[in-house]
Parts: sequence; C-alpha cells; structure tokens
Amino acid sequence: MFEVDCVRRFTVEGEALRGEFVRLGPAWLALREYADYPPPVRQLLGEVATAAVLLAASLKFEGELTLQLQGDGPVSLLVAQCTHDFRLRAVARFKAERVESEHGFRELAGDGRIVVSIESARTPTYQGIVALTGQTLAESLEHYFDSSEQLQTAVRLTADEMGTAGLLVQRLPLTREVTNDPTARLAAARVSMASIGADELLARRVPDILQRAVVGVDLRLFDAQAVSFQCRCSLERVQGMLKVLGEAECRDLLAERGGIDITCEFCHRPWHFDPVDVEQIFAPALDMPPGSTVVN
Repeated sequence: MFEVDCVRRFTVEGEALRGEFVRLGPAWLALREYADYPPPVRQLLGEVATAAVLLAASLKFEGELTLQLQGDGPVSLLVAQCTHDFRLRAVARFKAERVESEHGFRELAGDGRIVVSIESARTPTYQGIVALTGQTLAESLEHYFDSSEQLQTAVRLTADEMGTAGLLVQRLPLTREVTNDPTARLAAARVSMASIGADELLARRVPDILQRAVVGVDLRLFDAQAVSFQCRCSLERVQGMLKVLGEAECRDLLAERGGIDITCEFCHRPWHFDPVDVEQIFAPALDMPPGSTVVN
C-alpha cells in the first residue's frame, strides 16, 4: 500500500538509533494551491515543509513548531509550521527576478541561519539558532541537531511538483538497557541514504526504503500518523479583521474599489467581499436589543 501524507517513526532494536520517514502528496498540493512558486523555490519549500514534520516527529511537545530559514539570497525567508498532531503550513518569500532555474540551496538561501522555535502552553518557548551550513538543507539540519541538540543525525530530503519525502536517522544517548554504540551504524546509514534515489523516496514502500537506509538491523516500524495541510485563515477570521477595520473604512474601500480583497500571507488564498457580504458582516444580529451584547 502506497503511504502518503503520513509520518512513520521507527527504532532499531538493541541500539540507540531511531528515526522518522515522511511523505507528502495531497497535503503538499493543498499547501501551495493558491501560490505560484518557481520550480527551485517550490522544491526548497517542499524540503522545508517536510523537515518541519520530521522535526515535530522527533520531539515530544504539545503546541507548534516553527522552522525558519533566513538568508541574504533570492529566497530571503522560508517558514514552515507544524503542530504536534502534524497540521502543516508553509510559505516562501523570494525575489523572482533573482531566481534562476539552476539555483540550488545555497544559491537560493545565501548566507543566513536556521531558527527552530517551539511554542507550547505547558512549557516555556524554546528557540534554537544555527548558521546555514553545507550545500543542502539536509546538511544544515544535521548541523542544527549536532549543535543545538547534541544528537548526531543523518537527514535526506527531496521534493518535486507532486510530492515530498524526508528521512531522518538519529543517534540517541546510551542507556543501561542499550549499550551498543551506534556511531558506525549511523555513518553507514548516512552513506546508504545518499544512494537512495529521489524517485524511490517518493514512491517506494516505506519498509523497503528503511531496509535500504539502515542495513542488517531489526527495525521496529510504528503505525503511520496522518499529516494534513491546515492554514489558520478562515472566513470567520477574515470577517473579524474587517470588523476590526471598521464599517466606515470598509464602506470607503467598497466605494473606491467595488469590493474588498484580502489574501492570506501564508497560503495565499484570496478572500473577496462584495457590498452584500460587507452588509451582512456589519448587520446587527437578529433578536438582539439595542445595546445588548447577548444573543438570545
């Protein structure tokens, strides 16, 4: 069965080694349904979105994880946000005139940094910052784990127009129960991961990919957890923005433009309001006496 829009966690029996595999399809298409990204930017955005899911799967938290790439290249900002239950959204800010078809990661991002933030109602906000390193996003993320988390990690990412995939294998601290040093195993996994083609990551069965990546071990593969695209924008939120703007200002915009258009800064979904829509937004609620704030 082809697995898509899901994350699969796995462990290596008897060794301090764990990881996750992520594959996105319809969620990736929905994420950029209203956005038009040049192919190099689209690929990098797909890798960032997939990496955010890998990071969220590797941590224990309740809240939202934000992965940001900030650089001085044609792509000045990439932001992907993933909740603990894998609701995902992402956006790229770029200068189209500076993007060329052959640009890779470093040409697009330039010099900059990776920022990982976790916001949770139960714990203080966490933030880790490292410089962009290497020639790929995967190499920069490996540097992040090594510097900020002190965890040796191998990462592989890929994305195309129809889907994305990501694989993370990570060395854990040794315990009384697990004493075998997995350093050599992780080094071998990094080499094996590099040999897996992008088309394989996007289409092959997850157990087959993991057997290629971590050879000669007993893997424990956990059930898939669904990943979905979800932006915070909604009709109710946008209507609330118009109410804050005020009826007089909205009517001035209607008189000037004939309608009000608002575009979500994350998913680029357009919201259009004509005079009838605006009238309904500011119409008094039914059965509400003047001055009352309670709806019967």
